[in-house]
Amino acid sequence: MEIRRSGSQPSGKGPADWFTGTVRIDPLFPAKTPARAAGNTVTFEPGARTAWHTHPLGQVLIVTAGCGRVQREDGPVEEIRPGDVVWFEPGEKHWHGAAPTTAMTHIAIQESLDGKAVDWMEHVTDEEYGA
Repeated sequence: MEIRRSGSQPSGKGPADWFTGTVRIDPLFPAKTPARAAGNTVTFEPGARTAWHTHPLGQVLIVTAGCGRVQREDGPVEEIRPGDVVWFEPGEKHWHGAAPTTAMTHIAIQESLDGKAVDWMEHVTDEEYGA
């Protein structure tokens, strides 16, 4: 058994290559062989968002605070709120982040395939975000 105490792992800033705006990533648990799942709490300040990306084995988001937005390729921008659970299919191109005037926090859980959990792509434009 292993207990990871709250506050025992340092927070990190979301890298500008993968995010627009101010994003904080708090690790919850890493993937430990033979398990492949890892989890993080991610907090997006108003207007902040991920770049477009995919996950080889999909991703689950559990919204815990605030108001956010999600979009899959060729789909509408949709609002998400605390208690909402979002599932992205393996390989589904998508982005997620905060609403324009409200921060949003979610737990993100994804599995790695051959050591890779995400494929990052281009940034979401202001026009895509505002659609």
